[in-house]
Amino acid sequence: MRISTKGRYSLEALLYMAILDGKALSVRAIAEAADVSEAYLEQLFIPLRKAGIVRSIRGSEGGFISGRAPDQITVGDVLRIMEGSFEITECAKTNECPQSADCMSREIWAKLYMAINDCMDSITLSDLVKAYRVMEKMEYI
Repeated sequence: MRISTKGRYSLEALLYMAILDGKALSVRAIAEAADVSEAYLEQLFIPLRKAGIVRSIRGSEGGFISGRAPDQITVGDVLRIMEGSFEITECAKTNECPQSADCMSREIWAKLYMAINDCMDSITLSDLVKAYRVMEKMEYI
């Protein structure tokens, strides 16, 4: 399983926004911080806006702000919006596979599915901001 640039850049942009703590930011500023083109970032924000993760504010002081508090947005929320569900195999989530009764590896797929989803859902943007700030302090030591 590989997370695409859509997922990675979306998380980078949202992390930058969370670090600046509620300040309305232009697409240009966010794109520069996330090292992505403005046009691509605008495309990424379409599904994030529909899901309520980001909001746009019009006007000279406008831009984008977070639609929810950073502690209310998980990595799982963002990645599922951008990538879809993270099913390891077709049978990991359900028993609909005709071979599920005899499948020797189904249990491992189900455990991996649960572990990945539990991990993504346990990390919030607030957690990433805290980790960033620790990393930033380490650079100055």
